[in-house]
Amino acid sequence: MSQRTSNVYRMLPVIGWARGYRRNDLRPDLLAGLTAGAMLVPQGMVYAQLAGLPAQVGLYAATVPLLVYALVGTSRQLSVGPVAVISLLTATALGPIAEGDPVRYAQAAAMLAVLVGVFSIGLGLARMGWVTNLLSHPVLVGFTAASAVIIAVGQLKHLLGVKIPRTDGFLDTSRELFSVIGETKPLTVLIGSVALVALLVLKRWRKTFPAALVLALGGVVVSNVADLADQGVAVVGDIPGGLPSFVLPTLGGLQLGDLIAPAILIAVIGYVESVAVGKVYARRNRYEIDPNQELIALGASNLAAGFFQGQPVTGGFSRTAVNADAGARTPLASIVTAAFIGLVLLLFTGVFTQLPQAILGAIVIAAVIGLIDIKEARHIAAVKRPDAVSLAVAFVATLFVGVELGIAIAAVFSIVLIIARLMNPHSAELGRIPGTDLYRNLDRFSDAEPVEGIGILRIDVSLNFANAAYLKRRLRSLAADHGGGLRHIVLDASGINDLDTTGEASLAELIDEFDAASTTIHLASLKGPVRDVLIRSGLWHRLGDRIHPSVASAMHVIEDHPDCERRNTGLDERRRPDVKAVPTSSANIGESRPG
Repeated sequence: MSQRTSNVYRMLPVIGWARGYRRNDLRPDLLAGLTAGAMLVPQGMVYAQLAGLPAQVGLYAATVPLLVYALVGTSRQLSVGPVAVISLLTATALGPIAEGDPVRYAQAAAMLAVLVGVFSIGLGLARMGWVTNLLSHPVLVGFTAASAVIIAVGQLKHLLGVKIPRTDGFLDTSRELFSVIGETKPLTVLIGSVALVALLVLKRWRKTFPAALVLALGGVVVSNVADLADQGVAVVGDIPGGLPSFVLPTLGGLQLGDLIAPAILIAVIGYVESVAVGKVYARRNRYEIDPNQELIALGASNLAAGFFQGQPVTGGFSRTAVNADAGARTPLASIVTAAFIGLVLLLFTGVFTQLPQAILGAIVIAAVIGLIDIKEARHIAAVKRPDAVSLAVAFVATLFVGVELGIAIAAVFSIVLIIARLMNPHSAELGRIPGTDLYRNLDRFSDAEPVEGIGILRIDVSLNFANAAYLKRRLRSLAADHGGGLRHIVLDASGINDLDTTGEASLAELIDEFDAASTTIHLASLKGPVRDVLIRSGLWHRLGDRIHPSVASAMHVIEDHPDCERRNTGLDERRRPDVKAVPTSSANIGESRPG
């Protein structure tokens, strides 16, 4: 296959899966597509409502974008469309700037989708899929859980039948709800509660059952028969029929700068969510997804959403799970889903005009409950306590400060935590296992014994400017712990993957300092990148026979073991042309360092 053909296949994965399509995949794909479509119709409407948009916008965002992803995406099961967290971010971004104007709001939502698409494609073409690594797994778990709580609280107004002003935060929404609690409509509460309980029960019974659609249709029937709208129950109202048309979005009087930061955040969060679920099903079905191509595919899907009167989209956890569990084998299932929703837009939007808003609210709450992953939070806390702190910070910051600032605070906190770990890394004093050449952590292995007059220390981090001071403190502490009786210190460098100039300078200073105190520092198990730095600096040659291929060989030399080779074995290597030794006339470390 030529490079050109390979590039075409990479940019248009549809060519590959369509050419190899098997007849026995058709029935599972059709069934999965219809099942996901039945779920996406009510979901599209409720997520549009969550984003502050008319119900039909959510359906628009689940047609053309889904078709586009099927053509250029690399996941076979991923179902793209409006999702809860991205809808919440959309509402948070647009609420303060649209000033209550529904036309301006819809224009801004479409423009936001276009910007999300542009940023995603740009990141994909630049092969920057790694950017999502800035958001750790614990941060995402905490952020998602807090977002779910915010979304659920925001939907309580529909279950209670009350009206409150649009608010962005958990506290403001809770305060507004509490102020109008006396206006609660009992009939609306009954409808919403029954719908929520039914959804949760049906979801537990069978994931692939289109519970949301069945509840929505049942709600329409009951609403028409009982004239619920005349009894004060809020209903969806008119939903314009017909497929979305191509429209170039405008800012509607808004400033482009108001949308750039939210667009970047939505692009990153959407990509993380989409790739996370895509990888799960790729692994289960034994194929690979291309992270950078996924950025391009999601970007193209968002461009389509913006140009066809939609809202920002990404791959959804719940819909993808339903799609996969129903048997989807190729992206043809997504094409079937889009066709199903298109048919609803053409012929059946009028069916949903009498749908109670309380049922839509119940559908949203039932959907986001699954985003609160208590089991995973417990797992994170059990495995790594500092990660649990990151999760808690993300949850609390998002809940009480807001989704945009909350995720930023959590990301910064994670980076600070990493730097703190880097500045205070793990280290271990080693002892010898009697009768062997094995050396183990004295704090962990009861049979390890210290060696008289010799301190053996392992540092488990790359040495750089952030932890150079720690290295000095740790070696001085080791000497102090032995009462100044150390004749030798062996620094086990097996955990040191890199060394910068600050780390090298600190190491040289320590060697000079301990030499003056008649304590000799030896280096063992140096890795290639570290050896290269020592060679360039001249420290390698000045250390002479104090460099050893292993801790055991260092101990043999120090203890004057018979027949030991003092420096040859396991140290000589083919030199790369960019690694040049600094000439030195002596191996004595006490001499002044070459300038």
